[in-house]
Amino acid sequence: MAELVREGDTLVLRLTSIEKVEALHGDIHVPISSVQTITVIDDVIHAVHGLKLPGSRLPGVFAMGTFVSLEGTIFAIVHHQTKRGVKVTLNGVSFDGLIVGVNDPEQLISSLGLAN
Repeated sequence: MAELVREGDTLVLRLTSIEKVEALHGDIHVPISSVQTITVIDDVIHAVHGLKLPGSRLPGVFAMGTFVSLEGTIFAIVHHQTKRGVKVTLNGVSFDGLIVGVNDPEQLISSLGLAN
């Protein structure tokens, strides 16, 4: 399962080897200064919208990769067994946001020190 962690002044989305293949992307590193907001999503699988470019998706089951919509470019890693997650809104980097499925989004936000 993907892991969202803070390494100094960088937010890192670490992907497993399988997720890297399915998402057609490696780990993502963004400066903490680019993080605008981080919010809890209770139904994370249905929060991923747009055209998949590139990646893998089975609607309602999993979404891994880059998704482009009118809202911008989002990178998502969501598995069917993870019902909740977080959305990280970004500014000034290649993605407008990250959507990541996690078991305890409140604890994750607290551990990152990015509470709004």
